[in-house]
Amino acid sequence: MCRNIKNLFNFEPVVTEDEVRAAALQYVRKVTGFNKPSKANEAAFNAAVEQITMVSTVLLRSLETNAPPKNREEEVAKLRARSAVRFAKTG
Repeated sequence: MCRNIKNLFNFEPVVTEDEVRAAALQYVRKVTGFNKPSKANEAAFNAAVEQITMVSTVLLRSLETNAPPKNREEEVAKLRARSAVRFAKTG
């Protein structure tokens, strides 16, 4: 859906509240089409971000896995490599 929303589950160190909120903000921006809402929509926009942050935090805390935690730096390197291949083919 939105390339800016990052996978937050099963990382070491664990996800921070700021990372969950950033993903929630990206989601609400995508759904609404607003990068920054008007004053008339600001309260609803901000409430949605906070609610999605809370629900996402509950979800992430309740998930279980037997897989070892992923290393953030390694995952970023993989994403950059995939991106380089993707954009090299289109250019």
